[in-house]
Amino acid sequence: MKDNTNSSSPSKRLERSRKLRINGHSHLLPYPEQIPEFMKDKGIFWVDKDRKFMLQKDWNRPITDSSFFLDEKLAWMEHFKIDHAVVLNLSQLYGNGLRLEEMKQALRFQNDFNARIQHENPSKFTCGFVVHPGFVRGACWEIERCVEVLGMQLLCLPTHYMDTIGTWRCIFDEENEPIFELANKYNLAVEIHPYDGEKFIKLENTSWRFHLIWMLAQCADAYHFLTLNGYYEKYKNMRVCFAHGGQLAQINLGRRIQGFDGRADLFEGKSHPRKAVGHKNIFFDTLVHDTGGLELLIRNQGSKQVIMGLDDPYPLGEMESEKQSSYPGKILDLAAERNIITEPERDAIWEDNVLQWLCGDDDAAKQKLITRITS
Repeated sequence: MKDNTNSSSPSKRLERSRKLRINGHSHLLPYPEQIPEFMKDKGIFWVDKDRKFMLQKDWNRPITDSSFFLDEKLAWMEHFKIDHAVVLNLSQLYGNGLRLEEMKQALRFQNDFNARIQHENPSKFTCGFVVHPGFVRGACWEIERCVEVLGMQLLCLPTHYMDTIGTWRCIFDEENEPIFELANKYNLAVEIHPYDGEKFIKLENTSWRFHLIWMLAQCADAYHFLTLNGYYEKYKNMRVCFAHGGQLAQINLGRRIQGFDGRADLFEGKSHPRKAVGHKNIFFDTLVHDTGGLELLIRNQGSKQVIMGLDDPYPLGEMESEKQSSYPGKILDLAAERNIITEPERDAIWEDNVLQWLCGDDDAAKQKLITRITS
């Protein structure tokens, strides 16, 4: 009988020869012909036939890179030596403001599309699924379907959502605890991503203010309530990652601590903000755009709580650009050059930390994912 103890399979060779490069924050558009006709008819979301714009009723945005689409994305990943990408849901498909049946159909389309991408490209993509917290019972049913039927392990949630009476709420509202209980039961990774700020922040939508400033404030607000409610301890198997480094949450940490200590009467029954700092179940991606911001993030939370996030192919992502003097992975390269992180820490941000967020302490799940990527 052949002894396979020291077998040198391709997966083992790759695993030993170098660390993996896993992008923990990516996006993917369906090709125009993959989007159901009702999505365009209802003004929910579609892509024009020339692949130049993504559109909703009274809204459009240019498609700024060909890697928004699958085949081009795969070529882009190959070019930049990115082994695997975590594909989040499209922010335009959170379903806020839609009628119930339209919302259910739109989110079902997004989740089935992402599941198919993961199923057909298991070595390249881990894909997330989305639910609408305004309808908690339906959200729980969809979580069960996506995990048990579609085999997905990443729950995508918005920082804020519109409830059934038109009030905007933070995702970490106590009414959503059934969602977190299921995330805990299924050992899910959870992505918290901002959008729709212009719908409830009463300012003129000009100079890209909602993407450049208010999206970061939305993340800080969600982090505020995750920590105050102590959900990182209450739901120990749920691992939460905040998009865009939770950037304003980092600079705002001292103010929150002082506010809690100075006005304890406003926080009765809540957890102290300091207790959450550096917690093993709270992660942040690297997309803060400068090494100063990354250094603050790492000083606050520790390098083990930071995962690679490119936010490709959006122009605010870490894309190849002469005008922006950028390329995928640049911020970590600069951080290593400036001794903000060590080489092993850089490797861990690309691989180990992403695996920890996706799989938690389940070593078998980590190895299964590594095998998927490297085989």
